[in-house]
Amino acid sequence: MTPTERTSERTTERRPRRAFDRDKALEIALTEFWRHGYETTSVAMLTKAMGINPPSLYAAFGDKRQLFSEAVQLYSRTHGSQGARALDEPTARGAVEALLRFAAADYADPSHPPGCFVINGATNCTPAAEDVKAELRAVREATKRAIEEKIAADVAIGQLPDTVDANALATFYAAVIQGMDTQACDGVDRATLERVADIAMAAWPDA
Repeated sequence: MTPTERTSERTTERRPRRAFDRDKALEIALTEFWRHGYETTSVAMLTKAMGINPPSLYAAFGDKRQLFSEAVQLYSRTHGSQGARALDEPTARGAVEALLRFAAADYADPSHPPGCFVINGATNCTPAAEDVKAELRAVREATKRAIEEKIAADVAIGQLPDTVDANALATFYAAVIQGMDTQACDGVDRATLERVADIAMAAWPDA
């Protein structure tokens, strides 16, 4: 080895590895999990999409399971936060309609995989991924409880009839939202989902 080659080798050894953008990598991981689901998305798929090697993934995120939980948190801070803001509407009717309109727009948005990550991220999982299913189920159940609480509050103040079953009505609209997700994944466009929202709101009980 010549002196020049030895100098070049020492320079290469001292040069720090190029750090990857962790936030960007997490966004890519979210998209992969959203598109393929937890179990179908392999570490090899993730590292290829993120442009890193497996040791870098493990060093930055722990493992695939921990990475998935971070992706859930990212979704909650971004797409999920828009849905959560709908629940700030002053009335239950306003909140539910805002949720349905958000779903129609977001589930059919071509800038990301169709539908809702919280609904689709753990479909067709084996029992080995039961904890993943439970994590996403908890997010969905929290939204349904929030809807139920809005309905119950409106019943309490006479905004809705006292015959309204808050739990059943909240479950109905949660089912509509999940159905809109399936339709979006089947290729239904936003305009059609908006019509679904119109029909769903026509079922809202009269005051």
